[in-house]
Parts: sequence; C-alpha cells; structure tokens
Amino acid sequence: MQRTRIGGRLLIGIIMAVVALFGYFSKTQVNPVTGKKQQVSLTPEEEVAIGLQSAPQMAAEYGGLYRDEKVQFLAKKVGQGIVQNTEAKNSPYQFDFHVLADPETINAFAIPGGQVFITMGLLKRLKTEDQLAGVLGHEIGHVVGRHSAQQMAKQELVGGLAGAASTVMSDPNSPSSGAYIAQYVANLMNLKYGRDDELEADDFGVKYMIQTGRDPEAMIQVMEILAQAGGSERPAEFQSTHPNPENRIVKIKEAMAKYRNQ
Repeated sequence: MQRTRIGGRLLIGIIMAVVALFGYFSKTQVNPVTGKKQQVSLTPEEEVAIGLQSAPQMAAEYGGLYRDEKVQFLAKKVGQGIVQNTEAKNSPYQFDFHVLADPETINAFAIPGGQVFITMGLLKRLKTEDQLAGVLGHEIGHVVGRHSAQQMAKQELVGGLAGAASTVMSDPNSPSSGAYIAQYVANLMNLKYGRDDELEADDFGVKYMIQTGRDPEAMIQVMEILAQAGGSERPAEFQSTHPNPENRIVKIKEAMAKYRNQ
C-alpha cells in the first residue's frame, strides 16, 4: 500500500513538472530590441500597462516622490538622454525616471514597461552626472532586457516544479517537509537568475554610457560606492540576488573593452 501511494505521488509529480515545463517553453518571444529569443509571460504592451499601474504604489513604498522639481528634472534629463541616443529609443517602452524620497535606503530599480526609480539614499551618494547615468543605464538595461517579464515566467516555472517536487517528496507523517525542500530549491534557482540579470544589465549600462559619450568608468565608481555602503555586513554573493560589487567591476571592465573595440 505504501509503495502504491509513493508511485501515485510520483506520477502526479511528473505530470505537474511536464505541464510546468511545457508552459514555460511555449512562452517564447523575440525581444524587439535585442532580437534574442526569451521565455516571457507578458507582451511589451502588457509590461507598459503593469508598470504604469504599479508605479504609484512602488513610489509609496519608499515615502513617495522626492519633493524637489530640480532633482526630479535631473533624473529625467539624464535618463532620457540615454534613451533618446541608444537602441532604447526604438523599444516599445514608455521610459520615465523618478527620484524617491527615502533618504536611507540605497536602491535603484525598474519595473516593467520603463518606469525607473532611484532613492535619495543612493542619489545623495553619487558625485557626478556620469555616475547617475551609470545607475539609470543599468536600470534601462533591465527594461530593454525584459528581465521582469522573463523573471515572471521563471517564477511560474519554479512554482510549478516546486509543486511537483512537494507532491513527490511529501511525507504523510510530516506534510511540511517536502514543501520546505522544494521552496529551498526554488529560492536557489531564483538567486541564480537574479545575478545573471544584474550582470546583463551592467553590460547594457556600459554600452549605453559609451554610446552617449559618457565615461563608463563612472559605473566602476558606483560599484565602489555600493561596496563602501554595504560595508562588512554585506551578505555573501551566493546569498544575494546581486553579484558582489567587486565581482561586477570585473565584468564591467570586460564590457568596456568589448564596446570600446567595436
């Protein structure tokens, strides 16, 4: 009887895994800017709609927008200067740039469709427009690379595979054990995807800096600022969705050499 129950769970788990994999690989689209084939859950139009709808809520999470029009104008000027002079201009996205009021959190991020944010906590640590351009170019790279839409599709896949693993490994005497292991595996997969996206966004950022006549060395300066801000309490790379700033510097230098020679 015990063997029959295990076999039944295994069959159900296999079916769930196959369905999850089929769903993931059927969501193939060609990136309209890079031409790369990607597994994504949304159309570009849906990304724009989601971004516009969620932008106010995202801003509210960081204390709203910073109430200084000159600061907001600076972010928009630098950001749009990158968009209008690179391949991002030909993308289907509606780029806009916002400074968030939070003075403590050191962060910048982009949500689907082109809404880009930087906190005052980070902006006040930057010393030049080129450093700001490096941060915003990196975030534009996330949008152009369709990383949010790609991550959503991956999360759906991981969720499906985690459910399948939970079904197979579940112990009737300890129902939570299988779910715990499955969730742990899922988290590790997501960490890897996050690091890859960050490195690709750095690559975009370097390319855009060079194309707009800005100094890509400023991106290295930003990494040094982030490393200093993190201090000795910064988590190990394997435990973070972002590569360590020191390791990102190596990749940034490689990208600088690549694009300067083109």
